[in-house]
Amino acid sequence: MTTTQQRSNMEKKGYTLVNGKFSFKVLPDGSIDKTKVICIYCKAEFSYHRSTSTLKYHLSAKHTADAESPTPSSSSQTTLVNLPRRQLDKSTTRKLSTAVAKWVATACRPINIVEDEGLREIIRIASNDWTYELPCRTTTVTKIHNLYEEEKAKVVVTLGNSETIALTGDHWTSLANHSYLGVTAHYFDEKWGLMSHALCVMKTEERHFAHACAEHFIQVAQQWDILDKVSTLTTDSARNMIAAARELPFEHMPCAAHLLQRAITVALQNSPFDNALAKCRKVVGHFKHSPPNSAELEEQQLELGQKKEAMVQDVSTRWNSTLDMITRVLRNKDALIATLAQHATKVTMPTAPELDKLQKLKTVLQPCRYITELLGGEKFVSCSIVLPAFRHLSKSMEVSEDDPAYLVAFKEKFAADMEQRTEKTNIPWLKVATALDPRFKDLKCLSKPDRAEVWSSITALLRQERPVQPEGAATPEPPKKRSALSFLLDSDASSDEEEDCVVNWVARYRAEPTVALDDCPLQWWSDHEGAHSMMACLARKYLATPATSVPCERLFSLSGHVVQKKRASLSSENVNKLVCLSNWLKQCQ
Repeated sequence: MTTTQQRSNMEKKGYTLVNGKFSFKVLPDGSIDKTKVICIYCKAEFSYHRSTSTLKYHLSAKHTADAESPTPSSSSQTTLVNLPRRQLDKSTTRKLSTAVAKWVATACRPINIVEDEGLREIIRIASNDWTYELPCRTTTVTKIHNLYEEEKAKVVVTLGNSETIALTGDHWTSLANHSYLGVTAHYFDEKWGLMSHALCVMKTEERHFAHACAEHFIQVAQQWDILDKVSTLTTDSARNMIAAARELPFEHMPCAAHLLQRAITVALQNSPFDNALAKCRKVVGHFKHSPPNSAELEEQQLELGQKKEAMVQDVSTRWNSTLDMITRVLRNKDALIATLAQHATKVTMPTAPELDKLQKLKTVLQPCRYITELLGGEKFVSCSIVLPAFRHLSKSMEVSEDDPAYLVAFKEKFAADMEQRTEKTNIPWLKVATALDPRFKDLKCLSKPDRAEVWSSITALLRQERPVQPEGAATPEPPKKRSALSFLLDSDASSDEEEDCVVNWVARYRAEPTVALDDCPLQWWSDHEGAHSMMACLARKYLATPATSVPCERLFSLSGHVVQKKRASLSSENVNKLVCLSNWLKQCQ
């Protein structure tokens, strides 16, 4: 047997090291001594104690040219590993280290991933540099901190260029049972782009009393130097948050989505749908908690020509989960009945009348899902949609002659609770925001007396605030030239002209035609800012306010990926930096 064949056999049996450059020593009796290795080039013998550092040093010091050439083999085909190799320059290595740090922050990876040998091998193969070493943990942490400071400086500049900023805030508890306050900022840039940034995920030690919550929000605003720019704070309707808002120097906006989902929960309590929903939960649990049962259901779905899909269990804290559960059960009714019939079980499907009840409940809950998703967006205006959306919802919940008694009871209970909760929202702010949206400025969602009151409020706001015009914007018509002593003849003339000017701004905006619902209101304001500069300043303030605290919910979802079980002991400072940096980098993508 030739030397090449012997080496090939040893490679197959795992008796070689360092890509075949060293082989274990073969004793005279044919056995293998795994404590000794021999270099295939110079036949030098080395002790082996499960570390290849000495072997690699020997290659780089004694056989540089041989180590870079392909390993002798019986095959002449060139493989990826046998390609000519090169060493990355320092500039490329620094870029790779920065890219790894950015990936760790954006993808919420643990820092110790830089010690993963598999990742190192992937980069070595991709770069064809077999000497490349991943940056150490200290270097990666330092780069993440530098990235945080760089991105923070950019956010500070954009916040400084904005005249008004809206905040959202909420509390979250980590796996380590630590309480955090999350705050996000929302505002328009110069081109009417709706911007959204995380400001902090701050660890809080105090109990969440109203005064402490108010102090935390003031502290965050002062740290970012935006205290005098904050217009509104959007939170849930927890009592401590409502009480804290009374102590703050800016407007409070209760989360519209929380109000809606809470009204649904109240309407379903002790309702005629209880028995049908209870049976649904048992059916779903029967398949969710048993892999064999789930597999049988999938077989039945395929036999009936349906796609495979798992059942959804409703959770009280998960919005629209009851609707999702009902939808899946109704859609897979036949497959569920056939699967349950295969085995004797105490779990029974809802009866035909109960399924009919669930179908009607699904119909009335569909608009609630649509409105929740509509109000929870960050990339588009949401505050101006609240009143039109709630008006549409109230119409869909109106009792008709064809509604059975149980559906009438649900609709009436929902409508009464929703009306009570809506009265506690910031209705004046929502009305002005609706009027400043060119899609809804006809205010059809309000009564005629309320419409006149809204325009009077806007006139008063323009008179009080007198926003500064942005550079390059068209100047409104100047007042007629007056004598320097004219005030002696008519002391009220100046105020009358100012009043006429403000009234003209409002009248000119109202005369513009409304735009289609599918059109972007921000694009309209971008195109018409020159003609309505004063109204545009007001629109920037009111339309930037989020209708919900969903941005904070998304921030906490991101935080849950950062503070996972493998790194539940992260310091609060690192949690804040990682979460905010991940949010900022994703905004730039």
